[in-house]
Amino acid sequence: MKLDDALSLIREIPDYPQPGILFRDITPLLANQEAFAIVTESLLSHNGTASHIAGIEARGFILASAMAIKAGAGFVPIRKAGKLPHAVFAESYSLEYGRATLEIHQDAFAHSQKVLLVDDVLATGGTVLAALKLIKRAGGNISQLCVLLEISALGGRSRILSEFPEVDIKALVQV
Repeated sequence: MKLDDALSLIREIPDYPQPGILFRDITPLLANQEAFAIVTESLLSHNGTASHIAGIEARGFILASAMAIKAGAGFVPIRKAGKLPHAVFAESYSLEYGRATLEIHQDAFAHSQKVLLVDDVLATGGTVLAALKLIKRAGGNISQLCVLLEISALGGRSRILSEFPEVDIKALVQV
């Protein structure tokens, strides 16, 4: 199986979670062991020397944790509000279809540790921007952002780079 074959397993679900949204469902890709391995390896190939790989809840967790194991790096979860048991930093943001809050443990990183941030989809950039701010607040040095899929028309990349111009953004596929 090649990377393009793996990526072809991503299916589009119209009008989910609400009318007008075209959801990209990666669960068929994750269910295929060979496809999941190829995608994980491809995302990881962009990694420099990150000591930690942070993943955004929920699908970013899946990708980032698999990548962390393969890379011999630590995994740090960035979770929805109220899910972490220790002292947290919180960051609220807007989604295409509402508002949400992400949290990270305050002691997630020692200062200047290199962090690779991973998520499944880069759309408007709100979720990723919140995660980047949390990583910085927790003492991480953001080395890179890797996403499976970027929806270019929604402008997330430029929005992120306007606030974090030093972040190297890698997407396996752009639509």
